[in-house]
Amino acid sequence: MKIALLPAADIHWREDGDPDGTPVVFANSLGTDFRLWDKVIDLLPETGFRLIRFDKRGHGLSSCPSGPFSMDDLAMDAENLLDHLQIGSCIFVGLSIGGMIGQLLAHRQPDRIKGLVLSNTGSKMGEAAMWQDRISQIRAGGIESLADAILDRWFSADFRQTAECLAWRHMLVRTPVEGYIGCCQAIAGTDLTDSTSGLGLPVLGIGGSEDLASPPAMVRATADLVTGSRYVEISGAGHLPCVEKPDVFAGHLMTFLKEDLHV
Repeated sequence: MKIALLPAADIHWREDGDPDGTPVVFANSLGTDFRLWDKVIDLLPETGFRLIRFDKRGHGLSSCPSGPFSMDDLAMDAENLLDHLQIGSCIFVGLSIGGMIGQLLAHRQPDRIKGLVLSNTGSKMGEAAMWQDRISQIRAGGIESLADAILDRWFSADFRQTAECLAWRHMLVRTPVEGYIGCCQAIAGTDLTDSTSGLGLPVLGIGGSEDLASPPAMVRATADLVTGSRYVEISGAGHLPCVEKPDVFAGHLMTFLKEDLHV
């Protein structure tokens, strides 16, 4: 296991693939750790790409600084990790809050982010009042009290009947409460519409047809903010298509890397 001792948080990270390849950095969703990407990583080439994953603050094995968090805090953690790993430029793949981190990072450091995959995310995700309601429910009853409702938004009905879905439930409810709430606060306070509209880099939007957390129309509208972007929709998948349809997700990612970024 690898821990980067960064200025504001200790970030757990992992590297796979080719250490001399093009860096591709993956950022996961609220309530998950970097194992979110396991199936996709296994499907990517062993050469040509340096594949970096990390647990954002308050998740997985990363530390949980006292909150509330802002999206600037989360983007700064990502910047500091890239500095720590001496990555001057990379392709960034973000899902849900990970996609928001990617959008802000690309705005703050346009020379560093060469391409951006926005999976199941938005420039603005929900209203502040909705997130405050969720925070209040979690403070009263823990993440367990909302777990089944969250899984309904995460996964298609068919996937929710599988044994694997139970493992994702366990991951969700074991997320540190203050880490989960801190990231809810970051999302609640974020609207990236203006800054994302000003991006000038290749962007691929990926939606899931069964996603109730970030509906396909939201993902498409976010991708459409960037001139020249593309959008694809994965049929039969919910909020985490890299889990439900990893082969389809990996195929879209490789097409983007080869045809849009020429790597």
